[in-house]
Amino acid sequence: MSGIRFGAAILGVALGFSSLADSPRARQNTTPGHPAVGTDGLPAMGVDLPPGQREKQEKLQNEERQKQLVADTDKLVQLANELHADVSKTDKNVLSVDVIKKADEIEKLAHSVKVKMRG
Repeated sequence: MSGIRFGAAILGVALGFSSLADSPRARQNTTPGHPAVGTDGLPAMGVDLPPGQREKQEKLQNEERQKQLVADTDKLVQLANELHADVSKTDKNVLSVDVIKKADEIEKLAHSVKVKMRG
């Protein structure tokens, strides 16, 4: 299987097995007298903002989320290719701890990507 198809397969499996966490909006920080702050440090959506400010805020949040998604998916491909190489080197009867740790890392990162995509 080619590296790209293997990476896509690993990503699909990891996304399929990862469970859906709370929505980032459900984890907003609120302090009496202060506006709610989202997990990204920007004011939370739904807070009363001056006209035009909400659209600007949404655009900034979407741009930042897109940058994070690109970086995370690049890292996923890298990890999937490393996993493929590591698995290719192992004996058919032995699976190293490093391979299992790398698969766990891929799963966690894939879950993070999935949550950000639904964000």
